[in-house]
Amino acid sequence: MGKTEARRTADGPAEDGTDRDLGAAGSRLSTAPQEEAAPPPGGAAPAMGVVGWARWFWRQLTSMRVALILLFLLSLGAIPGSLIPQNSVDSFKVQQFQELHTTVTPIYEKLQLFDVYSSVWFSAIYILLFVSLIGCIVPRTWQFVGQLRSRPPGAPKRLDRLPAYTTWRTTAAPDEVRTAAASMLRRRRFRTDAGEGAGAVAAEKGFLREAGNLVFHVALIVMLVAFASGQLFKSEGGKLIVEGDGFANTLSQYDDFRSGSLFSTDDLEPFSFDLKSFTGTYERSGPQKGTPRTFEADVTYSEGADGPVRKKTIEVNKPLEVGDSKVFLISHGYAPVVTVRDGRGKVVYRSAVPLLPVDANVSSNGAVKVLDGYRDAKGRKEQLGFPAFFVPTYPGKGQMFSAYPGLDFPVLNLGAYHGDLGVDAGIPQNVYQLDRKEMKPFKDADGNILKKTLLPGETMTLPDGAGSITFEKDVKEWASFQISQQPGNSAALFGAIAAILGLIGSLFVQRRRVWVRATPGPDGVTVVEMAGLGRSESARLPEELADLAATLYERAPGAPDAPGPADTSDTGATPHDTARTPTPAAEGAEK
Repeated sequence: MGKTEARRTADGPAEDGTDRDLGAAGSRLSTAPQEEAAPPPGGAAPAMGVVGWARWFWRQLTSMRVALILLFLLSLGAIPGSLIPQNSVDSFKVQQFQELHTTVTPIYEKLQLFDVYSSVWFSAIYILLFVSLIGCIVPRTWQFVGQLRSRPPGAPKRLDRLPAYTTWRTTAAPDEVRTAAASMLRRRRFRTDAGEGAGAVAAEKGFLREAGNLVFHVALIVMLVAFASGQLFKSEGGKLIVEGDGFANTLSQYDDFRSGSLFSTDDLEPFSFDLKSFTGTYERSGPQKGTPRTFEADVTYSEGADGPVRKKTIEVNKPLEVGDSKVFLISHGYAPVVTVRDGRGKVVYRSAVPLLPVDANVSSNGAVKVLDGYRDAKGRKEQLGFPAFFVPTYPGKGQMFSAYPGLDFPVLNLGAYHGDLGVDAGIPQNVYQLDRKEMKPFKDADGNILKKTLLPGETMTLPDGAGSITFEKDVKEWASFQISQQPGNSAALFGAIAAILGLIGSLFVQRRRVWVRATPGPDGVTVVEMAGLGRSESARLPEELADLAATLYERAPGAPDAPGPADTSDTGATPHDTARTPTPAAEGAEK
């Protein structure tokens, strides 16, 4: 996961990549793990036992390249989860997909592509990435804590070998120069040590870089844990509610419900709400005619059994939040009110019937089902079924599609059947579709299946005194809500924010070291040397050292017979013209 670059010495780099001259000063400027040196060319590799192979596998797993490979595989694994219907999201769509794609369905099932996020291979990638991050963070954290508790390393013997260097002579005493240098570096927020390091002040700065790096990796773990807990403990369900009706957060109230493997129904947040009204507005003219402008669901809700009643307007992307649960508005439609009477004029059914939209202008279809209470002209119990197609704005000329999504000219088209709806067979069926296997159509005077298009207030009379169905002058609207409870969302958000902040710190904070040495020269005049060392990306180190030297030069000006930092006529060594391209004493590739 890390590598150690060869460092320059008087005799060239050492075989182990260390610099004999820099010593402790050239120690690694990061906590990235260091790989063992490769065997010399032509030399025989040592035999690896079980422990050796285990150590090698662990180092590979916690290396940067393997972590990147795992992240890449995790991203690839999420692609089929986004493109292929998932059982955890919509099992009905999965069933439709399987019916349409009979060739690839067996392959997808073997590869668990209909359950990607709970599959064995996706879980393996996820767990390996988790272990890789932890195996990297723990040792680096201890190393980082050790670096924080230790003092800055002493100055190397030859400061002029460092990538950024300057020197001048001054009449100030060595102790005065070192005191001024330590004070200046502390003001610049360097961590300083004015020890006995060959009469030099050592300073270090940029620890936030490694802190940011560790925060970034810890944040990744937090997001992974949040994602896992969200999948295990989540619950998500849908409910269609007509204006005037309500919902209580119990399992039996959901139209469809999905949950994680560790979720318990006792974890459902206790609350209820009623849909008072739904308001939808649309563009009236222009090329965007019919485009939705406002979707608002006005509700009253209460927490617990005896909680106070509160009002709330739910909009798209503005959910109702109750504890850990969120109620999202996801769709809407129309529910025309119909009344069914038997042959004696007795009302056997009266209700708003929600119909499902089939196009952008909310042309809708569904079915009216009369299950109980109806008797035919001979007094026999029967069930009635009416296929229904509704258009909120009828364009005329017999065209049964809506010209506009608003309720400008509502029309309801109905058919009529009688017999057995099949609801007593114990087999689940779609409430919006009519099972006609055991149903017989009513016939009109010409012997055709009875159908009629009704305006609000109009009635279709069934033949032979079988009764009637009336389209009342009332069309209610319905709204579909998604009630979700995912406990890991807050932790995932916190992790994402922390990851961004940590990444910013690791990218823009530079780790560097500075040494100031003041020693008496042969003629008794103090010789001041300043040098800096940083990572290869510390491109501004020479400029920073020049600024520090200029500041210190004001406190310890050059001797009268010696050049100052801006004069190169004597030594030619100034903060600017001696700045070299940084060649770090040691680097560690960050994970």
